[in-house]
Amino acid sequence: MTAKILLVEDEAAIADAIVYALQTECFTVTHVGLGRDALALLQTEHFDVLVLDVGLPDQTGFDVCRELRKFSSIPLIFLTARGSEIDRVLGLEMGADDYMVKPFSPRELVARVRVCLRRNTASKTLAATASKFKHDVAGQRIEYAEQALALTRYEYLLLSALLSRPGAVFSRAKLMQDIWTDALDTTDRTVDTHIKTLRAKLRSIEDVEILNTHRGMGYSINKSK
Repeated sequence: MTAKILLVEDEAAIADAIVYALQTECFTVTHVGLGRDALALLQTEHFDVLVLDVGLPDQTGFDVCRELRKFSSIPLIFLTARGSEIDRVLGLEMGADDYMVKPFSPRELVARVRVCLRRNTASKTLAATASKFKHDVAGQRIEYAEQALALTRYEYLLLSALLSRPGAVFSRAKLMQDIWTDALDTTDRTVDTHIKTLRAKLRSIEDVEILNTHRGMGYSINKSK
């Protein structure tokens, strides 16, 4: 099946070059120039990779990414004219899979899209064959080893975030920003407390280490579980 790519780029010359390069490699490409149009499409249509410019006319690509990660884990490649280390780190910590600085070779972008597709396929295969979790997103329910977990609201949101990218490390700051948006009086230790209660609930079902602590970095969920 042909992979579907969503390109969000407002500069016509750059967009035309990228579309041509991707279509030459037999990808199906949809192009929009505004962040709000991209978010609308991503909520109603399936795409395999998102190529997202940071400097959009209506909002930044970082803003689009923040909204996107609330409902989708689609592989994402940022395009930007800003090549500083802090911008690259920010983009990757927000959930991007790759980051390309303009000017760049369209052929290199095609190669990076292919890498994202391979990585995503491998991740889906692993999830389908090895994971003991079942996540009912619509019903906001999670099972582990065929047993329903009795989760509080924040426990559910925290576990959902970790499950969205198995093996990826989420910093406390990132989790606080995405989950505790309406709880202004909380601290980063709130994350530690909820990780502790989640561990206890998971260990009551199976006595194995599922949630990993990365000192000075954050938390991840064991990819093999």
